[in-house]
Amino acid sequence: MNKTALSVWENCLSFIKDNINTQAYKTWFEPIKPVKFADNVLSIQVPSKFFYEWLEEHFIQILKVALTKELGEGAKLLYVIKMENTYGNKQPFTEKIPSTNRASLKNQNVSAPLKNKSPELRNPFIIPGIRNVKIESQLNPNYNFDNFLEGDSNRLARSAGLAVANKPGGTAFNPLLIFGGVGLGKTHLAHAIGVEIKDKYPEKTVLYISAEKFIQQYTDSVRKNNRNDFIHFYQIIDILIIDDVQFFSGKAGTQDVFFHIFNHLHQNGKQIILTSDKAPVDMQDIEQRLLSRFKWGLSAELQHPDFETRVAILKNKLYRDGVEMEDDIIEYVAKHIKSNVRELEGAIVSLIAQSSFNKKEITIALAKQIVEKFVKQTKKEISIDYIQKIVSDYFQMDVSTLQSKTRKRHIVQARQLAMFFAKKFTKASLASIGSQIGKRDHATVLHACKTVNNLSSTDKQFKKYVEDLHKKITL
Repeated sequence: MNKTALSVWENCLSFIKDNINTQAYKTWFEPIKPVKFADNVLSIQVPSKFFYEWLEEHFIQILKVALTKELGEGAKLLYVIKMENTYGNKQPFTEKIPSTNRASLKNQNVSAPLKNKSPELRNPFIIPGIRNVKIESQLNPNYNFDNFLEGDSNRLARSAGLAVANKPGGTAFNPLLIFGGVGLGKTHLAHAIGVEIKDKYPEKTVLYISAEKFIQQYTDSVRKNNRNDFIHFYQIIDILIIDDVQFFSGKAGTQDVFFHIFNHLHQNGKQIILTSDKAPVDMQDIEQRLLSRFKWGLSAELQHPDFETRVAILKNKLYRDGVEMEDDIIEYVAKHIKSNVRELEGAIVSLIAQSSFNKKEITIALAKQIVEKFVKQTKKEISIDYIQKIVSDYFQMDVSTLQSKTRKRHIVQARQLAMFFAKKFTKASLASIGSQIGKRDHATVLHACKTVNNLSSTDKQFKKYVEDLHKKITL
């Protein structure tokens, strides 16, 4: 019987399917199309250069065994890379590459399509300033190491950042994940690393992007059927900085594509810098395989600055703005605003503005007036974790008990109250709230909110719970 490309490939697939997990099979083998079989050479069509590289990197052995089993020792495999509508071209881009082993693959001159197409090609993603494959870094030069002052609260993160800036991709800090609360300088430090790298290595491609923008780009690429373009674009970045990576939570498609981009960059010695409002161990709705990669390098926490650091930050800010201020006034502000750097600098700006507009001298009395107003107006950041802790403490139970599967009435009510306040005080989706409070679904959260509203109007004791907790959460 004459063998066809289809029959050869189907026989190979039946062997491969029995020897790898279902998800890997669906992701990496179902999209492949057999296109030609001649002279004991099987040609298979894959959707992108990245796809081909991944197969060669991770599945070359099983492909070799399957092909040898089907065609004998002299069998060969040829990849046909065909990307439809790539970079706005009317004709699909096609490239043929023979299968090889990992060692010789690195010696081949296999360029991504971005690099070998005409200079008129324009990047398909909506990032201002990107055209003709010239990528603007999106960095803010005002966020640099000179004005990111070192203290006990940030020493590890700052030192790691400097190490990465001196040798991007060449340290153990890859990825470098900087985490901490609002206003502690995560974005500032991420920019500072990028700015320093651009200064030391101007030839390197650095890109800063927010996680929300990355998600939007990915969604657009799927809608416009140019997901391959999206992947290829991120493959050419030397230093990728993604801010607020916790927003990938619950976004399965984005996580999947970032997983592959991450692997490609990391394997090729490119530097990845991430920021998050929490450590990897506390991230919810992020796939385990991605979390494990976040932990490969260094996770460095930015903590609340101590008094000495707060004073130094204020003095540096005043020096940069060309403003003189008495030490006792600076120390008063630093003593009373402890939450974060953003609020600290905001208070000093308000103080200078009040003095300037009202032609008043900057005194302790004026500082006191501004600080009181500022602290009062600054809303406390309320997170789902914070709400769970307040509710658990109020009902004298552990957070793990609150999140447990138990159906005991008082625990169920505590859990429902936590869900109710999470919906009230955070911007999280119902699905995200449910996931973080005991891995429940959005319907459970919706039911909890309705139950709390109903019980508040019919049960005096329960109404008191709601009022007490409201005060504690907003205190």
